[in-house]
Amino acid sequence: MTNNDIFKKLRVALMLRDDQIVEILELVDFRISKSELGAFFRDEKHENYMECGDQVLRNFLNGLVIHLRGTKENPKNPNDVLAKHKAEIPKKDNAKPRAEFKPKPKDEECARGDQKPGQKKTAAKKPFKKPAPKVQIVEKVKFNFGKNKKS
Repeated sequence: MTNNDIFKKLRVALMLRDDQIVEILELVDFRISKSELGAFFRDEKHENYMECGDQVLRNFLNGLVIHLRGTKENPKNPNDVLAKHKAEIPKKDNAKPRAEFKPKPKDEECARGDQKPGQKKTAAKKPFKKPAPKVQIVEKVKFNFGKNKKS
């Protein structure tokens, strides 16, 4: 896994935008432009792709610690910071609210159009069938495993 892969995964997991990453890097006095940052997130085959060096990733991780935890003088709760990031994500206008998954009650699952929901379908009983008698295919043979029996 390359530094670019780690950087991409952290960006997605923490829901960070490019401008937020630039701010995080500035917390440790590391200046980088959005276009340079975008080059790290491109596909490897793209002509403007750039390898993320150890220094950039190290400074980002150090800045991320300060961003999430704060400093000794001014500590923060990381959960509050992440919740703030989540709240800043713009909602799409055409997106429908996601319905939470709720399992259907068993009555609705069993109900059909011609039955009331409270009635359960009774399965037709199959006639009892006697199992077929076992037919012995191979006759019983007693093996003596090479020992001669002299009695």
